[in-house]
Amino acid sequence: MKIAIGSDHAGFDYKAPLVDVLKELGHDVEDFGPATADSVDYPDFAHPVSSSVEEGKSQFGVLICGSANGVAITANKHQGIRAAIAWQKEISVLARLHNDANIICIPARFIDLDLAKEIVKAFLTTDFEGGRHANRVNKISCS
Repeated sequence: MKIAIGSDHAGFDYKAPLVDVLKELGHDVEDFGPATADSVDYPDFAHPVSSSVEEGKSQFGVLICGSANGVAITANKHQGIRAAIAWQKEISVLARLHNDANIICIPARFIDLDLAKEIVKAFLTTDFEGGRHANRVNKISCS
C-alpha cells in the first residue's frame, strides 16, 4: 500500500521513525514534510496528505502534531476523509473497524514513540468491519 505521512514541528521527531516502521511493513511512503523541526503551520502538511488519500494516490495517511487536533480538523475538511485521533492502540483499531478511518492522527506530545508505532501498525492491519457500521459511515459525508 501507499501511505502518505506528514507532521508539524511538534510531530517532526516521530515522523522519520514512523516512516521506517511503514517501510519495514512493506509500504510505499510519501513524506509530505516538513523537512526540519522548525516551527510550521500544520495545515500546510495536513492538506497535502489528505488530498493524496482523497484522490486515491495513497490508501491511508498518517498525521502527527502536538495534540493531533489541528491535523484532524484540517484533514476532515476534505470530502471522503475520515481522520481519527488515537492515543491508544484500541482507539486506532476501532477507528478502522467501526469508522473506516483512512487517516490516523497521532498526538506526539501525549504519547511516547513506541505507542505511536503500535497505533500506526494496528491502524494499518485492521480492516473495516462493514455491516451496520457501513450504513453509519455512509451518512458522514455532506455531499
